[in-house]
Amino acid sequence: MTQSDTFKLAGREFTSRLLVGTGKYKDFQETRAAIDASGAQIITVAIRRTNIGQDPDQPSLLDYLPPSQFTILPNTAGCYTAVDAVRTLRLARELLDGHDLVKLEVLGDQNNLFPNMPETLEAAKTLVKDGFKVMVYCADDPIQCRMLEDIGCVAIMPLASLIGSGMGILNPWNLRLIIDQSSVPVLVDAGVGTASDAAVAMELGCDGVLMNSAIAGARNPVLMASAMKKAVQAGREAFLAGRMPRKFYTADPSSPTEGLIQPK
Repeated sequence: MTQSDTFKLAGREFTSRLLVGTGKYKDFQETRAAIDASGAQIITVAIRRTNIGQDPDQPSLLDYLPPSQFTILPNTAGCYTAVDAVRTLRLARELLDGHDLVKLEVLGDQNNLFPNMPETLEAAKTLVKDGFKVMVYCADDPIQCRMLEDIGCVAIMPLASLIGSGMGILNPWNLRLIIDQSSVPVLVDAGVGTASDAAVAMELGCDGVLMNSAIAGARNPVLMASAMKKAVQAGREAFLAGRMPRKFYTADPSSPTEGLIQPK
């Protein structure tokens, strides 16, 4: 990719299309090492699970990932109602001195962590009216994704598969429908398991990929973060290059057949 192929989000430009989470690492030092290897500029933080100043007596993630170096993206992981999600992000705005770019997720089930879309839509309406720039985790439903964009969300983030499952992209057709209809960035969120999953998402035309478990749950998180960085870059380049058409019933040799040397 060239420097001019930037990722534009809520009026800002980023050179990295890989967004990463900060949970599940063994300590903040490993978190920082993995973030550095990923090249990510946007870092998502679960406000209900990670200390960014709520507890002054405990280490703060911001000591290792300062807002002067990274764009912090507070999220509502662990929220199951619109009311809880809105309250959590208002707290995050206070802790981060008026920061308005946030990731909304309202879950519907503790076992599969699938999004509760009615509550998500309700929370999105409230947050947008409250001045937040909302990136939203959602089902891969093109109709509800359009509704979220119409509400004013700045990015649509459909799941590839269940959070933490590592199952990859299970429904590329819905994802393409969402990409084709959207005028705001579309990012795959949840379900990426390895580098090839990230590359496929980018080849489909996603603007970016957000992941946490795929890196933090690897045997070597720092090495996996490096692999994910390269996969996102490769997938983006493949999308921009335009793949050759699939030919299901005919072959096409890579070398010309005219002028072949004939055996004597």
